[in-house]
Amino acid sequence: MNITLEQIRDDIQRAVTSALAEDVGSGDISAQLIAADKTDRAEIITREACVVCGIAWFDEVFSQLGGISDIEWHVKDGDTVDANTTLVSLQGNTRTLLTGERTAMNFLQFLSGIATKASHYATLVKGTNIKILDTRKTIPGLRTAQKYAVNCGGCHNHRIGLFDAYLIKENHILACGGIREAIEMARNNQPGKAVEVEVESIAELKLALETGVDIVMLDNFDEEMLADAGKMERTAKYEVSGNVTLDKMESLTKANIDYISIGDLTKNINALDLSMRIR
Repeated sequence: MNITLEQIRDDIQRAVTSALAEDVGSGDISAQLIAADKTDRAEIITREACVVCGIAWFDEVFSQLGGISDIEWHVKDGDTVDANTTLVSLQGNTRTLLTGERTAMNFLQFLSGIATKASHYATLVKGTNIKILDTRKTIPGLRTAQKYAVNCGGCHNHRIGLFDAYLIKENHILACGGIREAIEMARNNQPGKAVEVEVESIAELKLALETGVDIVMLDNFDEEMLADAGKMERTAKYEVSGNVTLDKMESLTKANIDYISIGDLTKNINALDLSMRIR
């Protein structure tokens, strides 16, 4: 299930509170150079073409700081915009505008960077039945924000954490005594949870399918192994994972698979170049 804003309102509030605390600390001494009652209008402009994401976090910054009478967005999350587009206009206390500027733009430029990268990946599987999934390779404390940004870019969420689905990997298998043992224990412990198991060979794939799982993660399978896997009787969905990058996508889209999970979506991000102008 993909994350929605309504599900993560508390996370947004906590993330913004933490970000303001580390930046503002005991007070913005530079902003205090400005008259306390001065007001101004400001605009945020993107210097790059992008997919927009992070409006709720941006708004929350100025909501917590107070003193902003008007925030007018010219775009919405998920919109694709050109370079030099004005994203939002703000009116209010000048001290507040300058105090919140960096924190608000940090969220907006970071999450828009994720959404923009996700849109590149989503384009590569357009016209296929393959879904691009994110992973748990996220910045601590910002997972739901990053996963929401992945959705804005047209990709999809894997499990949110360790609690909502099984992903039985190599070390779980070793500790449990084997693939069959791990899967059977998972079914007994949490019969309502989806079970996914990671395999590294065709032999392990056969065993996983015989034992009965919902999804098999084909870890670092080469093209020949993927072709062999695609010819087998499908009793589970296939997910490809392991060092997936944009330049590998063309060959993967030709494989008989359902999902491609990509850590690159959330762990290798270039934040957008944004700027604020006081008008």
